[in-house]
Amino acid sequence: MHLGGDLLVLGVLFVLAYILGRLGKKIGLPTIPIYMVVGLLASPNFGFFPINFVHADYIELIAVFGLILLLFNLGLEFDQDEFFSNAGKLIVSGGSYILINMGVGFAFGFMLGWGTREALVVAGITATSSSAIVTKLLIELKRLANPETPMILGVTVVEDIFIAIYLAIVSVVLSGETEIWPVVGKLAVAFAFLVVMFTVARFGGKLVSRLFRTKDDELFTILFFGLAMMFGGIGEILGVTDAIGAFLIGLVLGATRYRNRMEAIAIPLRDVFAAFFFLNFGLGLNPAQFPPVIVPVIGAVLMTMVLNAGAGQFVARLNKLGPQAGINAAVILQNRGEFALILATLSLSAGLDERIQPFAGLYVLIMAVSGPILAANSEKIGGVILGTNKKRKQAAAAKLNDPMVAEGIALMEAATGEMPAVQRDELPPPRVLDARIEQAMKQSDETKRDTASSSERSDPDRKSEY
Repeated sequence: MHLGGDLLVLGVLFVLAYILGRLGKKIGLPTIPIYMVVGLLASPNFGFFPINFVHADYIELIAVFGLILLLFNLGLEFDQDEFFSNAGKLIVSGGSYILINMGVGFAFGFMLGWGTREALVVAGITATSSSAIVTKLLIELKRLANPETPMILGVTVVEDIFIAIYLAIVSVVLSGETEIWPVVGKLAVAFAFLVVMFTVARFGGKLVSRLFRTKDDELFTILFFGLAMMFGGIGEILGVTDAIGAFLIGLVLGATRYRNRMEAIAIPLRDVFAAFFFLNFGLGLNPAQFPPVIVPVIGAVLMTMVLNAGAGQFVARLNKLGPQAGINAAVILQNRGEFALILATLSLSAGLDERIQPFAGLYVLIMAVSGPILAANSEKIGGVILGTNKKRKQAAAAKLNDPMVAEGIALMEAATGEMPAVQRDELPPPRVLDARIEQAMKQSDETKRDTASSSERSDPDRKSEY
């Protein structure tokens, strides 16, 4: 078997993904749309590259590994202690967000007229955030300490649980069963699987930890990778999809004391194999199928932004946060990514309307590109909407006109002279002003203390007022 051509193609695509990824990072773009674009450019439907895969089935198998590791890591990173310690608050916040987006998304799916099962899939595509993009944005934008961050992470935690339940239901719906009892039976099996795995994850962490008592990183990696694949297969056999099986075993292993060690190894594996998944999805996109879905995609994008703006403010109020926190949460949570593509892949294999795949691809491309840009500028957006920029300027002007401020500046200038120009340029204007005032008052106090000390030495019976 000669695989030289396939290896060459993959190497070219990954190098191209690296180059475009570096360029995308400069403007704050996540890697998901980059990988999809690379796959689209290399697609035989696009015709940009004069290359093609000889053994496409192998690429699809590797893409399945990527799908399984994406959901496995999602379960592995799920913080059970955080969830159960604030379950009520998180369920209300995250549940409200999902309910708003899912309900309107389901109605939107019906309006498209593609079918009932298609409407359920469209609702899922438009309703859930990308945990990967949300987490990366919070880190890269340095917002982990922001007051709205726990609320945002809480919503994503509830979304993870919702995804597990939703996939269990969708897998049965997509199976094509029309008889009531087979459907009930499959749902019962799916929920029994969920309950058992959630129970083991909650109470069986110590027992499962005994399986991983090895210092050998190679054997350790083989074991958890094998379990992820095995439970992905079990999930597929039970009719709850390989993705949910991988998520649940990740949830169980995340409850062990080896969680951090697993994450250190699993995250690089996830990143490599997930790149295959997104690239393979891009390879399956046909630009000729985009025109019929452009209007639905634009409608879905506008719907998502409007719903997230409202849901962000609603959830912020539930958590007793201000409007700016709601804006920050809305623009970060509106990012869509891996889950939308997973649903599109499932719908394609189930034989649903073929327009769902280009719809999901174009929708994710737009949301994953516009989302980070809006998130990076959410403070400016909030300043324009809420008028806080104008208020800041008015406060700064009032501060400059304050007699005490003017006196402090004059005192400092008289005592020490002007601050060097280079130092002034290094600081923002408000900090320059504060620095000058603080320095002036400090030196004024020192002058008064020196005067008092001299007076005390000349008149020991006199008490200093300092």
